[in-house]
Amino acid sequence: MTLYFFLKWLHVIGATVLLGTGAGIAFFMLRAHRTGDPKTVAAVASIVVTADYLFTLTAVVAQPVTGVALSLAAGYPLSSGWILASVALYLFTGAFWVPVIFMQKRMRDLAQAAAAQDAPLPDDYFRLYRRWFAFGFPAFFAVLSIFWLMIARPEF
Repeated sequence: MTLYFFLKWLHVIGATVLLGTGAGIAFFMLRAHRTGDPKTVAAVASIVVTADYLFTLTAVVAQPVTGVALSLAAGYPLSSGWILASVALYLFTGAFWVPVIFMQKRMRDLAQAAAAQDAPLPDDYFRLYRRWFAFGFPAFFAVLSIFWLMIARPEF
């Protein structure tokens, strides 16, 4: 296997982990939230926070490293329009993802406290959930756009 194909494989795996973990986290948090049960929300949110650190963060770090190495190995100038657009969208996605990490941790803590007191989820949890939900849409569509740019490599 050549270096180019190995780097491409790593880059595709990283992109898949980012998209897949993000979609999975959103699905499981949504399903847990819909139960309204603090114990369920606390358990799922704990798993989500762990998954974000274990999978998403690893891929977030690996993507720019493999992307730059792949670009250099393939002979694509880093100043190519599609690469610059991808980087801008990557940073845009990160601007939504970083606050989401803190929201998830806070939602987990609020759900754990409610579960320990056998109380309903507090209003702060619902406010955070609505913000968390809203932050997912721009980040998700930005990631889909990055996938398109990586495949199409349009000239601009």
